[in-house]
Amino acid sequence: MFEPTTETKAAPLDEISFTDLYNEYWENVFAICYAHLEDVEIAKGMVQDIFRSVWERRDTLAFTHSVKHYLLRSAKLKVFEYIRNKKIRTMHLQRIAEEGTLRSNITEELVLHRCLTERLALLVNALPEHCQRVFRMSREHGLSNKEIAHELLISERTVAYHLSNALRELKAKLNDYAI
Repeated sequence: MFEPTTETKAAPLDEISFTDLYNEYWENVFAICYAHLEDVEIAKGMVQDIFRSVWERRDTLAFTHSVKHYLLRSAKLKVFEYIRNKKIRTMHLQRIAEEGTLRSNITEELVLHRCLTERLALLVNALPEHCQRVFRMSREHGLSNKEIAHELLISERTVAYHLSNALRELKAKLNDYAI
């Protein structure tokens, strides 16, 4: 049937020659695609792509071996390309899913942090006035016990006492607080 000479450029395909070529080899090309992918629709699409490419390049296409060899090799390359692209897509989708999970975790952590911060603010506001003042100066303003004692005109031991009481009470109430 259709078999151009080797290593020379075959005469350009006309519609009748192309139809003969297609009818003679499409099953072989399909068999290779299907054998590797086991998906009828994808294999059919590959067969169409291969023959469409042959038709579009019919004026410039040169066969170095038989047409059958060219078509079967094209099918194998098309399958390998599909598998490679599928693997790359899968890797990208996994990366996107991981980033989405990471973003989701960050959002969840931000919400939990905000809830905990609000709860802590309420608990600090509920402390006795002196404990509250000492705690805020220590934790929010970063003052040392000595600086707090100097500013409030109390002893460092009193500062330590108020901080100790504040931390003990906050710790107990935060332990009871389940997020």
